[in-house]
Amino acid sequence: MLDVGKWCIFHMVDDSILQLAKTVCVFGPSGNEAFILTKEDNVYALGANVNACLALTSGTSTLQLKKVEKLSKLNIITFSFGSAPHVLALTGSGQVYGWGGNSYSQVGLASSSSVQVPTLVGGALSGKTVTKIACGGNHSLALISSGEVFAWGYNNSGQIGSGSTVNQATPRKVTAGIGSKEIVNIACGQSSSMAIDNNGELYSWGYNGNGQLGLGCNTNQPNPCRVTGLIGTFVTKIVCGYAHSLALSDTGNIYAWGANQNGQLGTGSKANLVTPSRIATDKGRFVDVTSCHYSHMSSATTALGKIYVWGLCKGQSVTSLMATNFKCADDAYACLSSSPSMSRPLTIGNKKTLKTVSETIAMSFNDKETSDVTFVIDDKFVYVHKALLKIRCEYFKAMFQDHWPEDGQNEIKITSYSYPVFYAFLRYIYTDQVELAPEDAIGLLDLANAYCEPQLKRLSEMIIKNGITVQNAIMLLAAALKYDAEDLEEFCFKFCVNHMTAVTQTDAFQNLDENTLKDFILKASQWGAFKY
Repeated sequence: MLDVGKWCIFHMVDDSILQLAKTVCVFGPSGNEAFILTKEDNVYALGANVNACLALTSGTSTLQLKKVEKLSKLNIITFSFGSAPHVLALTGSGQVYGWGGNSYSQVGLASSSSVQVPTLVGGALSGKTVTKIACGGNHSLALISSGEVFAWGYNNSGQIGSGSTVNQATPRKVTAGIGSKEIVNIACGQSSSMAIDNNGELYSWGYNGNGQLGLGCNTNQPNPCRVTGLIGTFVTKIVCGYAHSLALSDTGNIYAWGANQNGQLGTGSKANLVTPSRIATDKGRFVDVTSCHYSHMSSATTALGKIYVWGLCKGQSVTSLMATNFKCADDAYACLSSSPSMSRPLTIGNKKTLKTVSETIAMSFNDKETSDVTFVIDDKFVYVHKALLKIRCEYFKAMFQDHWPEDGQNEIKITSYSYPVFYAFLRYIYTDQVELAPEDAIGLLDLANAYCEPQLKRLSEMIIKNGITVQNAIMLLAAALKYDAEDLEEFCFKFCVNHMTAVTQTDAFQNLDENTLKDFILKASQWGAFKY
């Protein structure tokens, strides 16, 4: 859970508003502006209001929270922001509104003056459903439901992808290079643009003076170009700093390239890179990376929840990944970034001052003093409470009845599951959370299936997804089939197809049972995996 107290600008906000907050964002080159979106679909703003970026009718700065009438009740789901700053908001219905600095029409209006009133971005986006938005320094991107990318704004380095360096006043479809591709993700650096297609291929265009496009050169590109240094790597996420880029692969690896004067590539040096280079090979599997075009800092989260930072942190250059005690990667930007702006809008929980019932229950897990029943697994003990187990789990509700022998026992021995798996299950009953190594998650999936726990099944699937590798992918696919986990099955199947050659050479593939092997080959063939 994000502690908004780490963001100084929220110290002036009344708790009554923070209690209602659903999404918050702090933005601007100096982190002097903020929006709060509440559960009631109201938007509030405070800060410097540079270039009318807060969309307030007064047009002036404010240290007191003000309701933004023009943005309230629009069902806004996220924001993106540029350097002017200009701001885009995406609604649940797929419409985009823009306002703020507009010197280069980055708001989507053919005007060079600031836009105070949030205005629907139309033109080529009219009638289309936008699914993602991204802002660079002075340009903007939008991804629509069909997988097409539209761009507008400043184009001095080709960041619009139009094949020229002429500014674009209204949205224009990016056709060269990616026109026939189904794009699934977009990102912007200060003057560069990135896109990932549904095959995990990465494309880049725009300013390349620091090698941030990853194309092996320093030449600007006015059209999207395939990042050939990542051919054979399935990219799932791309993020951009001011002049550097980070990519996350489906195998949990991080690749970095671009400017490195502050160590923001995490390579251990300050030398720029013009092609992607894998970093942090000794830190295990990563599940997230973040960066922000306002700053020269980077962060990443491992599958076990460890947060690392590198780059310009508190004015110091950190050239290798540094472990932190943050529980949320985004908190690093509040505490360490030279520009205390968020890398992305954040969804938050309610601020609490007293322990809730759920917190108290969580603290009672494995408490020998208050326990009335003990589970013994692999000669290890877990102390729990019979009444809570009966309330939280139908399986235990049935078990602790007069006609079951377990009802009268103070100790119950478990032989069907390992200690890590059953411990994680019992802890889940108390906390709704699962902490388990990926290799044990299949056992937990089995347990969730046997005990009819659908939520636990979903959490197990998430752990498995975060822990998938070439070596275990086909085994995880077989497990997903066995336990009727459709989403996990689809995820594992796509991973296997994306890494077909490597997967088929593993011991797990060689040991696959005949029926599963036949089904996999048939489906892969229908998917087009064997076409030349």
